[in-house]
Amino acid sequence: MDRLEGPARLMIVSDLDHTMVDHHDPENLSLLRFNALWEAHYRHDSLLVFSTGRSPTLYKELRIEKPMLTPDITILSVGTEITYGNAMVPDEGWVEYLSQKWDKNIVKEETSKFSELTLQSETEQRPHKVSFHIQKDKAQGVMKSLAERLEQRGLDVKIIYSGGVDLDILPQGAGKGQALAYLLKKMKAEGKLPTNTLACGDSGNDAELFSIPDVYGVMVSNAQEELLQWHAANAKDNPKVIHATERCASGIIQAIGHFNLGLNVSPRDVKDLKSTLQISDPRHEVVKFFLSLEKWRRAETERSDPFLSELKASCLPSYTFVHPSGVVKNLLELPDTLQSCYGDKQGKSYRVWVDQISSAQIASSSWLVNFTKWELIDEKRRGCVSTVLLNLKEPKSSEGFVWLHIHQTWVGEVEAKDHTDWVC
Repeated sequence: MDRLEGPARLMIVSDLDHTMVDHHDPENLSLLRFNALWEAHYRHDSLLVFSTGRSPTLYKELRIEKPMLTPDITILSVGTEITYGNAMVPDEGWVEYLSQKWDKNIVKEETSKFSELTLQSETEQRPHKVSFHIQKDKAQGVMKSLAERLEQRGLDVKIIYSGGVDLDILPQGAGKGQALAYLLKKMKAEGKLPTNTLACGDSGNDAELFSIPDVYGVMVSNAQEELLQWHAANAKDNPKVIHATERCASGIIQAIGHFNLGLNVSPRDVKDLKSTLQISDPRHEVVKFFLSLEKWRRAETERSDPFLSELKASCLPSYTFVHPSGVVKNLLELPDTLQSCYGDKQGKSYRVWVDQISSAQIASSSWLVNFTKWELIDEKRRGCVSTVLLNLKEPKSSEGFVWLHIHQTWVGEVEAKDHTDWVC
């Protein structure tokens, strides 16, 4: 939250599995559409929050598996953990709050008396969460009996059933909705309450998100029956909660437009990237460039496409590109090198996305743009921390930028690559 000086223009709070991430989309296109939209138009003045039932262990596994962005805040383990930034620094105030009227040992003792409950893996057992699997036809009866037993033992707990199989026991004050309410209260106290907040989900443990006052909500088109039933019983007349007609991240993009929360045209959806809005925005320029590069290498544009000629016109002869390997080349060599790369990823699962983009205006017509650029090639990923220096083209009324300098450094250890591969 400290990244922004004032209130966020938009805060998106999204579940991950089957909401932000579509596990039935092998190309991850809906997620990549959202990524491009967020980095080009929202990252600089908005907040991205992932709210998931996953533990930190399974969350990190998903981030390796899927082309996900880095969120500003992560709500984990069905709302029992709140962390900040890429380092995932825990919110100690939330930990202290949840410890009231909670005793994990008593919960484990009482649940051991129910043969219908099967403990989930050890990674899913967290300080303020005990998790089980249970058959759907047994769930309601067990939940009722268990709630009575735990109340008799002096605990104030919440039992959440979701996905038709998962049963989580948490402190009464925990949950995705309560975690969001806590964050909003904290932001308001700091004078940083977001202008708009959009909650996104697909299953029963997301229902609480839609109950928070003044929060917009979207149930993605593939929302599960349990969430649709909750909506019919509790929020069918609430105009701030919609059932999207699009799946997963595409449904989130749809909701941004439905509620008029901001631009909802992803750069990935525009055939002529030069025609997209905010062409003079340096963040958009970077996102647009790497999307064009992806299309070029996948042979999704004509070889005569103006991409290379436009690129040549955007690179000055006296400026340099520092490859992640350390090799320094003249920027004017880049278009000629890319000429030989046309279609080299055709037929492969090759995708590119930009993460954590930020820009600083360092002169009247100059910007320094920092970001991490990732590539996914047949399920293998590599990335590089990148810095780009851009100048507005002259005259300043003309569209676009001149690329003055690019400097990239590998993220982690990467095998030695051919130095002719200019796009890490």
